[in-house]
Amino acid sequence: MKYLAAYGIALAIFLVLDAIWLGLLARGFYMSRIGDLILDQPLWTVAGLFYLTYVAGLVYFGISTGMNGGGALTAAMNGALFGFFAYVTYDLTNLSTMKGFDPVVALVDIAWGTLLGGIVSYLTVVALSALGLAGD
Repeated sequence: MKYLAAYGIALAIFLVLDAIWLGLLARGFYMSRIGDLILDQPLWTVAGLFYLTYVAGLVYFGISTGMNGGGALTAAMNGALFGFFAYVTYDLTNLSTMKGFDPVVALVDIAWGTLLGGIVSYLTVVALSALGLAGD
């Protein structure tokens, strides 16, 4: 039950924060630097698969460490590391294989993935604690 709750909470937080980032805060940045590579409309099924899979990894590698006695800061550190490794894999692969992929975009994206993983993990454990679902 607590893992399902963790997944649902983390997914909601992740979707809200990533929508704010991609839709409002960084949209102009990405468009100005890699606009030619961006589709007019996202492939929502593929995006959905990413979000569902990524959040499962975040729960397993980041959030579970915090909700099972490590606390919110431990979850944040592990979530940030998970985010870093996931986003660095994506961005460095793009830099090594794609024409026109901007290195500044890669650095910003890696920083975002790291921060996002940490924040989502932290907030999820805080929410689980408030609900009495964190801890052994």
